[in-house]
Amino acid sequence: MPQRRYFGRDREASPIFAPQETLMSDIKTTPFHQAHKDAGAKLVDFAGWELPIHYGSQIAEHEAVRTDAGMFDVSHMLVTDVTGEKAKDFFRKLLANDVAKLGFVGKALYSAMLNDQGGVIDDLIVYRGNEAETQYRIVSNGATREKDSAQFQKIGAEFGIKLTPRYDLAMLAVQGPKAVAKLLTVKPEWADTINGLKPFQGADLGNDWFVARTGYTGEDGVEVILPGSEAEAFFKALQQAGVKPCGLGARDTLRMEAGMNLYGNDMDDNTSPLEAGMAWTVDLKDEARDFVGKAPLVALKEKGVSVKQVGLLLAKGGILREHMEVITPQGKGETTSGVFSPSLKQSIAIARVPKTFEGDTAKVLIRGKEVDVRVLKLPFVRNGQKQFD
Repeated sequence: MPQRRYFGRDREASPIFAPQETLMSDIKTTPFHQAHKDAGAKLVDFAGWELPIHYGSQIAEHEAVRTDAGMFDVSHMLVTDVTGEKAKDFFRKLLANDVAKLGFVGKALYSAMLNDQGGVIDDLIVYRGNEAETQYRIVSNGATREKDSAQFQKIGAEFGIKLTPRYDLAMLAVQGPKAVAKLLTVKPEWADTINGLKPFQGADLGNDWFVARTGYTGEDGVEVILPGSEAEAFFKALQQAGVKPCGLGARDTLRMEAGMNLYGNDMDDNTSPLEAGMAWTVDLKDEARDFVGKAPLVALKEKGVSVKQVGLLLAKGGILREHMEVITPQGKGETTSGVFSPSLKQSIAIARVPKTFEGDTAKVLIRGKEVDVRVLKLPFVRNGQKQFD
């Protein structure tokens, strides 16, 4: 998953640098596009964006992030700046988590945004932008950005807020145990700011640069938002500093090992956050607060969910993929994501299984054969270390 805070200038979408929403082209590119080509990327269509799947070796890219430093272009995600006297009230209505928790400027909040039925439209990160709680920044997923923006506008109408989509900005995730140290060789002037950031905190660096201690890999690192016009030079400077360019393939295996949901796989419009391991992102403490999707969510909570999210580990042979049937004594479940884990050298999956199932083994149907799997609590790997015996 991202981060930030308000920064105010209205964009001038340069067709050279902006994600090409302004051009009549079937596939959009990010401001890092030329840098990817220069680095030897294999480019693929991802949700209408031409992005790197890898730069030669997905495994080497994965290992770089677990042991050293790697970087990912996440500019297909949309940064939207939100301003207005009722901006805080808007977010308290829009999101299942409560922005009232954002106790200081730069603090970030991870939340589901629900539809009227209590399903997940998207998972997002919101940053508080000022003391007055009238400026925020929200980061939405690439594949859902249009749907998200429509919901912002729909709910925002009653609060009189201004929404500014920042098509002029790029975003780069710099992740791994040595990511911050290598980043600071390129931007030494950021040292005090970055070293002072705890996880889920961001800082405005001025001139449309923003940095947050967030990521989607299970490792330390930051996500940097920057002007699209400066993206290519920044990417190449980090490359020179020994930060390895990484593609979507490694991004997926890293987030899987970290037990992090992918929108469209592990949750969607028909999935409650209570069924997708996201109950911790739902804040029901303030009973007076009404938010979109609250009534069906509370009803489901009171009735009790029928499924829960777990991790699966395949001992040997075969690869776990999404939509495989999981067999337990309490009934059937389904994998929602599955990959071969480069760190564990085994296949792993995220799955939904019956809530009443408490066992530590189950079976998965692979090509018509029942195969034994271990059932584990997520995550599989965090900060380079295996999280189970």
